[in-house]
Formats: sequence, structure tokens, C-alpha cells
Amino acid sequence: MQNADLGIDLGTASVLVYVKNKGVVLKEPSVVAFDKDTNKIRAIGEEARLMIGRTPGTIQAIRPLRHGVISNYTVTEKMMKYFIQKATGRRLFSRKPRVAVCVPSGVTEVERKAVLDATYQAGARDVSIIEEPIAAAIGAGIDISKPCGNMIVDIGGGTTDIAVISLGGTVVSDSIKIAGDDFDEAIARYIKKKHNLSIGERTAEDIKIKIGTAYRRMQEDEMEIKGLNILSGLPTTITVTSTEMEEALKETTTQIVDAIKSVLEKTPPELSADIAERGIVLTGGGSMLRGLEDLIEIKTGIETNTANEPLTCVAIGTGKFVEYLDTKYYEV
Repeated sequence: MQNADLGIDLGTASVLVYVKNKGVVLKEPSVVAFDKDTNKIRAIGEEARLMIGRTPGTIQAIRPLRHGVISNYTVTEKMMKYFIQKATGRRLFSRKPRVAVCVPSGVTEVERKAVLDATYQAGARDVSIIEEPIAAAIGAGIDISKPCGNMIVDIGGGTTDIAVISLGGTVVSDSIKIAGDDFDEAIARYIKKKHNLSIGERTAEDIKIKIGTAYRRMQEDEMEIKGLNILSGLPTTITVTSTEMEEALKETTTQIVDAIKSVLEKTPPELSADIAERGIVLTGGGSMLRGLEDLIEIKTGIETNTANEPLTCVAIGTGKFVEYLDTKYYEV
């Protein structure tokens, strides 16, 4: 265990750590709570998330990653070090691990270097960078080494990465800063505008999970929610429906569909034929939004399926990338 190899899915919403021969051993929110007076970290991960909205003014809970890239380098480095130690045990640092970290396909060289540096500073011996669609494809069980086209749509918390993969590499790709967090924000905006009700992040996410939909459902679902009436300033309870949520999410889901269609238009004919035959594979937490498969299938005319374990696909693929580092298809 001392010489473990790790794969890290460094996500906007959560961090997952894959340990060789053990699988995904850690999944925690990408949240850090620190004391503004002393500038010291008070909590990281789930413990920090539980502090949101329940702390004195001196303690602030922040996300050090925005839209899949590092927005606060120092905090990210400390967060990664904490998660690596928690996933492997402190004794690991007698022999540092080699680590693969995934990044969105559209990151710049500066952003890529920030991830590299932060991972080395967190205690890695060697660091490899893998693009999220490649990791997602490996984690979904797709053999990307073959000369045929596979389309992966990875919808995370901060970014949606779309790629056509063949022979172990990305042929066409796009990364848009529209994803799961934007679903939550769209729901909160809609409820504020239509019902004059202000709700928090957690309530918006709860609505998304329970009755959120990207495509009109045959049977309408309802949910009772509580929030602050912005006209009276008093706590109020209302009922919202899945039909309303489809309307609330229409703009964001349309942007994802448009990005998928744009990538398809740029795909070489031979690979397009493969995708038409093999279908589109969805991964990431955002892909679990109900009706998204149906919406993409109707708008593109291509069969669309969600991977078996969409939440952990990228972490598993990143970890397996470490295991395959010595094979010709996964060199960096």
C-alpha cells in the first residue's frame, strides 16, 4: 500500500480518489472552510460542506475550483494533500505515489501547469494529466484503443466535455462551462422569477435530483419546497412540478445539446458512421438528470445511453490510466 498509484478526479463539485487495486476509495465535496481572521483552514471536504450556512461570519466555505480549473492555487494544493493522505494513509509519504489527474479538454497550458504543480506540491512523485473525456471513456468500459469512433459526453459540476475518441486519442472535442451547477442555478432563478421565492443551493439541487427533467414526462411529479418570499420577507412553502423544471432547465440543456451537435458536425464521416452505430455515451453526475438521454436522442437522432456508474467513471478511468501508463495507447 505504501507505493500506491492514484487517480484523482479533481472536480468542481467533488473530488474522487481511485487507488490502484482498490477502486474509488474517497468521494468528498470540493469545499474548504477557512477562518478569515487567522487565514487557517478549519475543515475540508464533507466536514466543510456541512458548515455552509451554519458558521460565524469569520469562517468562510469556498470552492477552490471553478468550471473545472483551479481558482485558488494554495487552497487547492492543501485540499489535494489532505485527500491523498486520507485516501492512502499518512505512511504513504515515505514513498511518494505517482498520480494521474484529469482536467477538462479545453484547459489552457497555464491551467494545466497549475494542476501539475499543485499535485506535485501535494506529495506526488510523478504526475500525468489526462483529459476528462478519455478518462470517462476508459471508466465507462469503452476500449478506446480501437480504430473506431466513440462519442463521450461528460457532464460534471462545472464543465461539460464532449469528445469523439478513436485509437486512444481525441479526434474532435469541445468543453463548455455549462453543467450540473448551472442546472441548480437555473432552477433557483426560475423559482425566484415565477414564484418570488428565494431558495438556497441545497434546495435547488434537491429539486433537480427529485423532480428535475430535461424532457417532458408522461406523469407529472410534484414537490413541496420552502424558501423566503422576497416580497413579504417571510418563510413560505410552495409546490413545484416537473413540467416547471423542464421549462426552468430548457436553456441550459439546449446549450449542451447544441455543443454536442457542433462536435458531430466537425466529426469525420467515417467516425460519424461509427457513432451512429454505437451511440452516444453520457457520464458524470449531470448526466443523471432525468430525460437528458431522451432529449439528446431526439435532437441528434443518435441512440444515447448513460454509463452504468456515471458519477465514478472519470475517477475509475483516471486510475486505470495510471495502470496503463506503460502501454502505447495511454502515454502522455
